[in-house]
Amino acid sequence: MDWFGAEINGPLVAVRAIHFAATAITAGGLVFGAVAAKPAWRSEETLAKLLRKQTLGIAWIGLVIAALSGVVWFLLQAVSMSGLPLSEAMTTRVLSTVLNRTQFGLVSEIRIVLAIAVAACLVYYQHPLAEWLAPAAALCLAAAIAWTGHAGSTPGDSGMLHLAADALHLLGASAWIGGLVSLVLVLAAVRHRQSVASASFAWDATRKFSTLGIVSVAILAAAGIVNAWILVRSFHALVTTGYGRLLMIKLVVFATMLVFAFVNRFWLTPQLAVSSGELRLETLRQLTRNSSIEIALALAIFAMVGVLGTLHPAVHLL
Repeated sequence: MDWFGAEINGPLVAVRAIHFAATAITAGGLVFGAVAAKPAWRSEETLAKLLRKQTLGIAWIGLVIAALSGVVWFLLQAVSMSGLPLSEAMTTRVLSTVLNRTQFGLVSEIRIVLAIAVAACLVYYQHPLAEWLAPAAALCLAAAIAWTGHAGSTPGDSGMLHLAADALHLLGASAWIGGLVSLVLVLAAVRHRQSVASASFAWDATRKFSTLGIVSVAILAAAGIVNAWILVRSFHALVTTGYGRLLMIKLVVFATMLVFAFVNRFWLTPQLAVSSGELRLETLRQLTRNSSIEIALALAIFAMVGVLGTLHPAVHLL
């Protein structure tokens, strides 16, 4: 496929996007459980049990999808690196070479260990230590993706800065975007229960998640500026290259997400604290709708990231 002035590997783009999204949802759901939901669990035991089960379910589903898509990504990368047809690249010799003698292979091995660590924590999630180790390992799993992209091939001091910025970018995206899925499930559960305690839980969890979101957005913005400076460098490159134009589309979608997040944080969340009856239900519906729209926009961003990772950076095209 020829998109944005470059030949695009459709299957590789798709599997990268799926892998990024699944990894972020796994990490974000676990972070949401530890930071936003857990402190409020004491206020509603029945709801707490349901949400704990949902947190585990989201994490397992995301981890399984991340693992499967990671395997496919590795196989497609082996085809790309070897320059061989798929049937010829799927040999022990080629796969072993990619796994043991390339940076992508080394990072894949590290991420396999991290994925196993996340799975072990999920098995023992009832243990208090596992509830904190699980999101930590999942965030590391997400951050390690930085070493598989452009940041991993940037040389010198700029490369170290690029890796740090890209890893932080992935952490911010995982905590905010991944956590949105858990937030929507919380809001849906509270809407069905319609009790004062449940509404209080929703307000507390939404407020804590909003604070986490503000921190995440600040990290995303700062890291994104560094990444853009390294990969684009000039306004001319931004507007004249396929990479730059797609990056601008991504920024527009990101800004749209921020609008919905702003409404949730500074209008609907305070309203949830003081409303009751039908007004409370309507506020919950609006929060659920806006958060669902944010998720849809986030999936579009993951698709664009999947493409950007396969394009030559704008700075290299001028």
